[in-house]
Amino acid sequence: MKDILPLKGIRVVALEHVLTAPYCSMILADLGAEVIKIERPDVGDDSRSFGPFVDDQSGYFISINRNKKSIAVNLKTPEGPEIIKELIKKSDVVLENFRPGTLKKFGLDYESVKQIKPDIIYVSISGFGNDTAPGYKGLPGYDIIAQAYGGLMDITGQPDGPPTRVGASVADIFAGMYAAIGILAAIYKREKTGEGSRIDVSMVDSIVSVLENAVVRYTLTGEIPKRIGSRHPSIAPFDVFEAKDGWVVIGVGNDSLWQRFCKAIGKEELMDHPKYKTNKKRVENYDELKKILTEWTKTLSVAEIVRILREAGVPCGPVNTVKDVVEDPNINYRGMIVEVEQPKIGKVRIAGNPLMFSFLKKRKYAPAPAPLLGEHTEEVLRSLLGYNEEKIKKLAEKGVIKVG
Repeated sequence: MKDILPLKGIRVVALEHVLTAPYCSMILADLGAEVIKIERPDVGDDSRSFGPFVDDQSGYFISINRNKKSIAVNLKTPEGPEIIKELIKKSDVVLENFRPGTLKKFGLDYESVKQIKPDIIYVSISGFGNDTAPGYKGLPGYDIIAQAYGGLMDITGQPDGPPTRVGASVADIFAGMYAAIGILAAIYKREKTGEGSRIDVSMVDSIVSVLENAVVRYTLTGEIPKRIGSRHPSIAPFDVFEAKDGWVVIGVGNDSLWQRFCKAIGKEELMDHPKYKTNKKRVENYDELKKILTEWTKTLSVAEIVRILREAGVPCGPVNTVKDVVEDPNINYRGMIVEVEQPKIGKVRIAGNPLMFSFLKKRKYAPAPAPLLGEHTEEVLRSLLGYNEEKIKKLAEKGVIKVG
């Protein structure tokens, strides 16, 4: 099945660790690219040490490194960088998320790589970017730092609570997605012009880009957006509500839906009430309106609320736990929980890729498992670089490589 995927024939050398670049290369691998993941021979990717663990294997690592090949190369040896350069000569993309300046020490920065592969697509992901204002280059950039610096944390959480990190590492993930989009665009450009590209992706930039209307609210009105819980700043009701046995979300996105909503919950008197008739008025009087609506939702179960509103065509849904998501019939029908046969562990269920292509006979193809550390070192060095058994053995004895 992978033979017909759109990126078949594209080879990526991934000097990556933890999440943001691995998330990008996971997308590319899901689309058929050959991703060669470069890892340290001793411990590998840092995320191999992140739990949960099964038989000393990291569930974190497994979930974002499917479909990849792992080769273990020590960049701190004279031979290590030379091996990577040989691989780059036979590849299309270099992807890295080291701190800016790190790879220059090994002759693997963009300017050096461009000398040996002029049409390379070279992609760097970092906290604040490689090209920065004075004083910012090289600053470390974990997800929580990017969420905070990029303004997302300050508008996330309850009004009387502290700034809150979003429950997933969205700075890493958004930056990884943008990098994947940039790579696809660069591949298309290279097909037309023969030229490579240098792509510089910042995690902070990626957070700023998804602030929705927060930036324009400030630039147009001077109002600094604040934490308002789960409600929408300019649509009402568009919020989470308490039920008898859990939580439900309701999204009334226009005045027509408001009319429908009021009829469905038996509160026709609210339909043309001067405080609530229009969205503008509902937003202005939302605190009072939420109390009225919560009085209704708290008398019913989540299932009852969802049934009533769905029958009326009003957007709504339960606030699912992760358990609910994994067991949900539609999420599984859509192929979003996939099963991999992980070496030494057996079957593991992980989140899948949301892209569905008409040319695939199945809804989703079964992904290959995440690689063991150095699992493909010998295979790659033999098949791509033509190393013989003796050379591979000597490199392994010197600690340059690890053969899985």
